[in-house]
Amino acid sequence: MASQLLACQQRLPRTITPRMASTMDLDTASQSVAEQLRDRDQRLVLAESCTAGLIASSLAAVPGISAYLAGSMVVYQEASKMKWLGVDEETLAQHTAVSAPVAHQMVTGALHATPHADLAAAVTGHLGPDAPEGFDGLIFVAICRRGGQPKIYQEQLKKTKRVARQREAATTVLAHLLQALSR
Repeated sequence: MASQLLACQQRLPRTITPRMASTMDLDTASQSVAEQLRDRDQRLVLAESCTAGLIASSLAAVPGISAYLAGSMVVYQEASKMKWLGVDEETLAQHTAVSAPVAHQMVTGALHATPHADLAAAVTGHLGPDAPEGFDGLIFVAICRRGGQPKIYQEQLKKTKRVARQREAATTVLAHLLQALSR
């Protein structure tokens, strides 16, 4: 694993920005996050809505990730967000599931539910079709270190097909994780 990850690290700049995510391959981004987690001895937990476990699945393809990936909660439905992560029903009613306040509650809920994790990422969005006006391809990403304040990012996906958007959203989350891990 170390040689695989080292080779990946040599191909990529040390700091990855979310804009670079569109040029990154999902597997390469996963390898890079795994390397950064290993280098920093950090444990990651995920709360995935629109990516439906794709981020965890991509990371799980990296040998040795079990030491650093604490888990992932796929919370596709609002009821799961509320029950598993403590997302407030009033927040969902007021802001919808695709919003910064919900991403904030998802990431803090994931950290609360996983006390051995050092870092959490959450994503919620609308990949279409049939998205409400203004929500098509919109995602919110939240990143939070234990003891810190969540950082929330609003991103508009460039891809137009649902599966391509799911991959783009997963890669975008990984890019934000790389950025957080490089600090």
